[in-house]
Amino acid sequence: MKKGIVKSVSKSGTHTFSKFNCDKIVLLEGLGVEGDAHMGEKVKHRSRVAKDPNQPNLRQIHLIHSELFDELEKKDFKWKMDKWVRT
Repeated sequence: MKKGIVKSVSKSGTHTFSKFNCDKIVLLEGLGVEGDAHMGEKVKHRSRVAKDPNQPNLRQIHLIHSELFDELEKKDFKWKMDKWVRT
C-alpha cells in the first residue's frame, strides 16, 4: 500500500467557501479540526442543521486526493491554495 503525503492543511473559523492554509492543524477525536467552523459532535452544515440539528457530525474533516485538482484544472477551475477560482 502506498503511503499518503499531506500537501496542505486548511481551516476556517467561519462558514465560508474558502479555507485558509495553516502550518499545522490539531485533530480532536470525535470533534474534528480545532478552530474550524465545522468542529463538533453535532452537524454544522447549515442544510443538515435545518433538517435535524441533533444529527452526528460525520464530516469533521475532508480528505481530497491531489489528482482531483488536476482534473478540475482541465475544466477551467484554478486552485489557489486557499480557494477555488473559476476562469
